[in-house]
Amino acid sequence: MKVYLDESGDTGWTFSHPFRHGGSSRFLCIAFLFLPKIHKKLPQKIISDLYAEYGWVNEKKCSQAAPSQKLQFCQTANALLQQHGDIKIECIVVKKENVQEHIRDDANKLYNYMCRLVVPEQVKSFAEIEFIPDKRTIKVESGNSLSDYLQTVLWFELNAKTKLVNHPKESHHEYNLQFVDWVANIVWSHFEDNESTVFNEINRCVKIRKLFF
Repeated sequence: MKVYLDESGDTGWTFSHPFRHGGSSRFLCIAFLFLPKIHKKLPQKIISDLYAEYGWVNEKKCSQAAPSQKLQFCQTANALLQQHGDIKIECIVVKKENVQEHIRDDANKLYNYMCRLVVPEQVKSFAEIEFIPDKRTIKVESGNSLSDYLQTVLWFELNAKTKLVNHPKESHHEYNLQFVDWVANIVWSHFEDNESTVFNEINRCVKIRKLFF
């Protein structure tokens, strides 16, 4: 099993100004792709097909894509998940304005906790998983890395034997990371900017959890 993750939004806490005008995002979304190894080429093909169709050369972020391209992505992703029920996508979204002041001192712990709520339950039945975050994702400043924290939860809290192999990659070299980046951005945009047309398409196939709402 391979687990890809990426996020949209930021971890700032400046709410005195509007987002994009001196203020922080009001929401943070982390998206997870739980991908059996036998299907590892399927999500990346959706991204590679978009590159081929639109002539993209450099990495194309979802935030840079046209609404029609985002809708096309959601429709193909939805079809993929309907055809392959063992591929799972989950997102967890935090409403940052409701996060208590004492938690804001270390946003990395919040990020870790968000991952803890999603990942262990999905992977605890597997002997081994490959954990693949974007190398540019939020770094943990406390003593243990995110992967070590999740491994501890699996072994000591859930009594699972799952071995977690941490394998960060750079998204411009990994289409499956770009796939999960697109999911994160589409879900985040729904909460941050009330962009629901595209979201309504992907909402049919993605499990979404809310935290501090």
